[in-house]
Amino acid sequence: MPVSGVSLLRVTTKHSRKDGFEAGAGADQKGQGAPDFAIIAALLGAQADIWGNLAPVSEAIPDKSGSTRDARIMLTAAQLFCERDDRVLFANLNLQLQEGQVLQIKGSNGSGKTTLLRILCGINDSYEGDILWYGSPRDRQAEQFLGSLLYIGHRVGVNKVLTPLENLRWSASLQRHVSDDDLLAALTRVGLRGFEYSQCFSLSAGQQQRVSLARLLVTGARLWVLDEPFTTLDVSGVALLESMLADHARQGGAVLVTTHHTLSVPDLQVLNLDANREERQ
Repeated sequence: MPVSGVSLLRVTTKHSRKDGFEAGAGADQKGQGAPDFAIIAALLGAQADIWGNLAPVSEAIPDKSGSTRDARIMLTAAQLFCERDDRVLFANLNLQLQEGQVLQIKGSNGSGKTTLLRILCGINDSYEGDILWYGSPRDRQAEQFLGSLLYIGHRVGVNKVLTPLENLRWSASLQRHVSDDDLLAALTRVGLRGFEYSQCFSLSAGQQQRVSLARLLVTGARLWVLDEPFTTLDVSGVALLESMLADHARQGGAVLVTTHHTLSVPDLQVLNLDANREERQ
């Protein structure tokens, strides 16, 4: 069954172990011949069914003005295959993410959730298959893709010597200029009012996570890719992040998120990597 709404002719760019990539390599390694796209991305930051019964691709969503428009398919992955240490993580894996969607990647420990996110972001080259950005090969439009992407990995990415304001000012500047007033407003929203000028080593793990998540409020990225962002958050932090994800989707953005937390987000879509493994057994 072809992925709906997108032509996946094999004349498009395709990654393969035959192209100089070692499928058994670690997540941070690249084989010779890897495209410059992966280097840029690293610096910045089933059968043929679509797992999780993703929503239709032509759903009307409101924009910031309150009017509605048809959602478009933002990111497509087709026939992905990846193995690590001679163990297949996933095969024949397909997904579509459209504007206005939150897609949760689920799976047991070691099922390949982080690896999949890194592949989709262009950080990991050890895979076979096709990845499309708005219907065209992702690697052929690296500038547009990376300019629309915000990736937050397992680590909070916070310099503990700097203050929350200094951390947020630096990370925001990688994409655009943001005024200090907007930065302070973002820190206030994530519950860090009164801690803006404290060095981050004096903050708790949950507060440091909030510093990292404040980036979501000042980025212009349409695609958020978040790897276990709920780790160390308390109950109020979980509720806050869930509302941020829902707001982003409501405004036409899209979210890929891994978490073992039971998400409370409207119209949540789910892709289960354990189901992919079970189909292969």
